[in-house]
Amino acid sequence: MAQMWQLQVNRSDLSQTQISTESVTSMEPDGSARVELGDDEVLFHVDSFAMTANNITYAVFGDAMSYWQFFSPAGSADHTGQRGNSEWGVVPVWGFADVEESNHPGIATGARYYGYWPSGSHLRVQPVRVSDTGFVDGSAHRSELPSVYNSYNLVDSDPIYQPDNEGLQSLLRPLFTTSFFIDDYLADNQFHDAEQIIVSSASSKTAFALAFCLHRRGIPVIGLTSAGNVEFVRGLGWYDEVLTYDEVKSSDCLALQVPSAYVDMSGDSAVRSSIHHNSADLRFDLMVGATHWGSPPGDSDLPGPAPEFFFAPTQIAKRAQDWGSGGIATRTAESWEPFVEEVASLLTVESRSGADACQAAYLAALDGSANPATGVVITT
Repeated sequence: MAQMWQLQVNRSDLSQTQISTESVTSMEPDGSARVELGDDEVLFHVDSFAMTANNITYAVFGDAMSYWQFFSPAGSADHTGQRGNSEWGVVPVWGFADVEESNHPGIATGARYYGYWPSGSHLRVQPVRVSDTGFVDGSAHRSELPSVYNSYNLVDSDPIYQPDNEGLQSLLRPLFTTSFFIDDYLADNQFHDAEQIIVSSASSKTAFALAFCLHRRGIPVIGLTSAGNVEFVRGLGWYDEVLTYDEVKSSDCLALQVPSAYVDMSGDSAVRSSIHHNSADLRFDLMVGATHWGSPPGDSDLPGPAPEFFFAPTQIAKRAQDWGSGGIATRTAESWEPFVEEVASLLTVESRSGADACQAAYLAALDGSANPATGVVITT
């Protein structure tokens, strides 16, 4: 068995990180882990996962949205004890893992699954609702958390899975799912009578996936980005107009004179203030991400609509009732396929290996220095 490790993040200072092997309860002489599984338990080796700005959002909202609850406190691969009380946390990631050991009759050793993992090498789960398409982790500390994060898909029966583009799936599938349901939520509410959608952090993967969905509907999309990313964002072809953050600081900005809905991927209070103060007719403000996580607190008395927070599992749960779980899989797959075909030529997947690479990729995503045209996938 390979040595276990986890990337730990200080929950009160997200720039402080460390690599821990303390999750291992006992060790073989060669430094590898020895884990004793309980009845029906399964140990996964996390093979590969993406590290993007989305993972920084998980850290920023770790306490408010219970993201730390999934895999924290760091340093307990068997997930015993109370979760979320440690000084250190483990940032969730999306990717692929293989069954290393199984005590569950419905889970085969060597089987490969897509899902929500810790930023590290291993995860112990307690599968329930096992079927030929996957399972749900029934571990007690995850029982009150959104089911979308607790579900694991067996790749052999996954309609989206393509073995030759696992990197793109790790990078884009969870973000695309969020974007698909933001688009669906906006359409479900008649776009709040807006004539265009303004999207901040337009170079982020969640933002440009949303722009892709809206573009297919024929809804005009205005992308906001830093000056250094303007060329990349324009080159995507899904934004009708691309502006820098400085350009929306003026009430003379023509793009702000159209009835608009704002989708905030940045979490930047100064940008939000500019949008609210300088828009002639702002109909709606939807908070999604926090790529500008370190921005100072902003104006608490903004003109126009009060910002609302978007939580994808809420819309997913609504559509599960409307469409059924099979309907969700079919509709997302129908949108995913043309998206990944287009984005494959626009995004370079860069594979990096090991705990140190994971730590470096996390810090680059945290400080915003990651190249938007490159997607980093960590192999363990």
